[in-house]
Amino acid sequence: MARWRDGTGTLYGAGTPVAVEIAASYRARRRGLLGRDGVTGALLLTPASGVHTFGMRFAIDVAYLDRQLRVLAVRTMPPGRLGLPRPCARHVLEASAGAMGGWGLVAGVRLTVRTGEAGP
Repeated sequence: MARWRDGTGTLYGAGTPVAVEIAASYRARRRGLLGRDGVTGALLLTPASGVHTFGMRFAIDVAYLDRQLRVLAVRTMPPGRLGLPRPCARHVLEASAGAMGGWGLVAGVRLTVRTGEAGP
């Protein structure tokens, strides 16, 4: 798979297409969802194997993805938590709490991301 760059795209495989923001640089991953009041669509952190919600203003759903963008696990994290890193995870997808359940995102689902798209 080619190297990821910061930008936008569309996530497929989760039932309906979802707008996704890609955070591939150190700076973009470090900022993540901090300082935001919510997220429209999802945020893909790459590379990443774990996340935290210290300083967050809202609860999030977190999906851990392997190299092929297959969902390893989905968790909901309230603010102020440290998620344990997943050794096989290479990417982490974040969204507002409850969003991934609505998309039908569960362990085993394989996702694809088309970069440069504005999203649905």
